[in-house]
Amino acid sequence: MNDQALRDHLVRFLDWGNAHTNFDDAVKDFPSELRGTRPAGSPHSPWELLEHLRLAIWDILEFARNPKHVSPKFPEGYWPATPAPPSDAAWDDSVESYRDALRQFAELAADTSVDLFARIPHGEGQTVLREILLAADHNAYHLGQLLLVRRLLGAWS
Repeated sequence: MNDQALRDHLVRFLDWGNAHTNFDDAVKDFPSELRGTRPAGSPHSPWELLEHLRLAIWDILEFARNPKHVSPKFPEGYWPATPAPPSDAAWDDSVESYRDALRQFAELAADTSVDLFARIPHGEGQTVLREILLAADHNAYHLGQLLLVRRLLGAWS
């Protein structure tokens, strides 16, 4: 097996736009007046989806690398309390925090001192590889939701 090729693929897989758009394109120039709006039939606003993405990737990352990490209570610890961000700065901070966690996940995947296949000692059989794949899968699912909500709000071409 080519370990470096796998790591290179994982780094790209975390945020590539081959099959769909990537995170940066999904949030680029998102109209601030629509960030807290739930379109008809949608259970979530853009803010709720962004915060859920941020909270979940942070939790998955911390679980993968920190034996003292305690995950938030599910489901309330993974969703914001309100559909609208408290400010434009809160939106921007959430976007940057997500990007930072994504970058840290890519660094973890690229780190050759990390055995991707070894069980995480504080887990229940999970591996770092599994957590990277979980993060990418979760991100793709909710990124699709964010794009659909953006489209329903008329803010995506």
